[in-house]
Parts: sequence; C-alpha cells; structure tokens
Amino acid sequence: MGGAADNASSGSSFLSDKSAKIFVAGHRGLVGSAIVRKLQQLGFTNLLLRSHSELDLTRQSDVESFFANEKPRFVILAAAKVGGIHANNTYPADFIAINLQIQTNVIDSAYRHGVQKLLFLGSSCIYPKFAPQPIPEDALLTGPLEPTNEWYAVAKIAGIKMCQAYRIQHNWNAISGMPTNLYGPNDNFHPENSHVLPALMRRFHEAKVNGAKEVVVWGSGSPLREFLHVDDLADAVAFLMEEYSDLGHVNVGSGKEVSIKELAELVKEVVGFEGDLVWDKSKPDGTPRKLMDSSKLAELGWNPKISLKDGLVDTYKWYVQNVQQ
Repeated sequence: MGGAADNASSGSSFLSDKSAKIFVAGHRGLVGSAIVRKLQQLGFTNLLLRSHSELDLTRQSDVESFFANEKPRFVILAAAKVGGIHANNTYPADFIAINLQIQTNVIDSAYRHGVQKLLFLGSSCIYPKFAPQPIPEDALLTGPLEPTNEWYAVAKIAGIKMCQAYRIQHNWNAISGMPTNLYGPNDNFHPENSHVLPALMRRFHEAKVNGAKEVVVWGSGSPLREFLHVDDLADAVAFLMEEYSDLGHVNVGSGKEVSIKELAELVKEVVGFEGDLVWDKSKPDGTPRKLMDSSKLAELGWNPKISLKDGLVDTYKWYVQNVQQ
C-alpha cells in the first residue's frame, strides 16, 4: 500500500528529532520564510529548501523525483500563487490551475514516498462571503464564496479536502491550517497590488520621506479586520505539527479585531508621519467585519504572542532595511 502510517500510532513526534528532514515548500514567501526562521530557531538542522527555479512544483514528474530522491519525513506546504482582487480577476486560470497543481503534486508525492506528516496551509478566503462572524471552521461550504477570489478559494478548499481524503482512505497524517490576514517581513509592499497593511505602511513612509502634508485613505475607516504577525503563524505551525493530528482544518487567527481607522493611525505612529490622515468617504469600505473564530486552536493550547503594535514596529524596521528606495 505504501505511504506513511498515522503518527498517532507510529513514528516520533515532530519536535523530538531535530535532524529530521523537513521540506518547507514556498520558503521564500511571507509565510514560508517565517516558518524557516522558526524551525531554525527551534534547532532543526535538516531543512529541505528549493527555489522555484530549482524545483517547479507544478511539474508532477519533477516533484515525484524530488520526493523519491530526498525522502523528507515532514512537509509544510506554504507554496501558492497569491494575489489581490485585481490579479484574481485578471488571471483566474492561473489562480485555480497553478494552486491545484502545486497541492496535488506535493500532497500525493508526499504520501507515496512515506512522509510521516504533512501540514497544508490555506487562507481565510475559503469561507462563504456571508459566513457568520467570527467565522468558525464549520462555516466551510455552507454558502457562496466571494466572487473576486473564488478561483483561489476553490483550489484551497480542494487542498483541505484532499488532506482529509488521504487521511480517510490511507490513514495518512495530513492536516490543514487556515490563517487570517498575515503581515510581517517579506510581505509584498508593491504600490498597486499589496494588501491593506503593507499598502498603508508604504504610503505613510513615502509621505514622510517626501514631506507630504496628508495621506488620503479610502473609505470611512470603520471596517473591522484581524491581523496576525507571520512569526505567530510560524509558531502555530510548529505547534500543530507537534500537537494536532485530526480530520478537521484549524483556523489560525489573532482573535483581535482592529478597525481600518485604528490600523491606519497605528501605522502612521510607527512610521512617524507627522502630517494629516484624511478619509475619502466617497470610496467604498468593503466588508464591514471579517474575523476568524480561532477558539479550536486556543483550546488545543496555542495563543498568539505578538501585539499589533510590536508587530508593526518589527515590520517597519524590515521595510526600511529591505524595501524602501
């Protein structure tokens, strides 16, 4: 039959052998790079890392050979094609096809080459557009998705279901974690297609450098959002690899809501922009509230440690050293 047995019944725990081979797929991204930092900090010495040019995860035969040759014991799947609303609308075929290819190739090869445990990472966009707030895990597939990113969301839902199917059919230890909005070092600060937090940071920084009098932000500032520093996510990933082996996916959030107005004021303060913050209320606000219910993870014994203020200070330090022109 091949494949690895559920590590509930065999094999060592994740943290017990620091020389275990761990394949972190997507190690250069926001999430993957944080996971690598965390694993190195925990003392792991045998991380398998491959850039896109070294290993194209959309090519099944290449992924198959990689697993056959390297035989990792653990896999953390943080590789994905990601982008904002504009990118999802422009390249829907890329978002569904590339993500399905990456997931299917990695999950199936991992199973067939005896990987002991795999963690698949998704996104909070898997949930229905009108899910209850805060969003519990069981809201999945209870209603229509947000149309702007359904191509990405459908791929991620398929990844969760694939992990569940391999557990049911093969008794294989594949789990899934669904993070909320993330931020931190290695985020995308591109002026056109970045998310709200890095976009605000860049705009306040550029306004400060250019001596601008004001920064205009769209909307009223009233929508509520949740943010998790990516180092907290990496800590949760290590926790789930050690502690969790079950069928259901697990939400990973901060459990703390902040209005866009509070966020903008905090970013302005961290960046040190002295001018005015102006709200353009003629522009749309988006969803009034988006928060995940992370009580399942809290009950397992994990809680985030990095406050939004501390996380913003850390991220701005990284931005100034690595991004600003």
